[in-house]
Amino acid sequence: MNHKRGTRIVKIIVIAIIALPLFGFLLMSLWNWLMPGLFHLPRVGFWQALGVFLLSRILFGGFGGDGGRRHRHRRMMERWEEMTPEERERFRAGLEARA
Repeated sequence: MNHKRGTRIVKIIVIAIIALPLFGFLLMSLWNWLMPGLFHLPRVGFWQALGVFLLSRILFGGFGGDGGRRHRHRRMMERWEEMTPEERERFRAGLEARA
């Protein structure tokens, strides 16, 4: 089990080392191609492009894909299917009481 976990961590680190500079260069290129012409914004460098990406993830996106929302939604749907009509009604009433 520990060997699998260590291998996975190493893979993630290697992918990050490769993907981060590539993504930064791509973001910088897209910004410098679009933004100065469209909005008269200044050109950005590599580190500024990564900073813009980091700031946008903090403000708008978060860092974990969907944050487990799909898993929670699927689990809730499974629980909903297992509920009796009375349990569903109590659940709805509880939601309405909170709102």
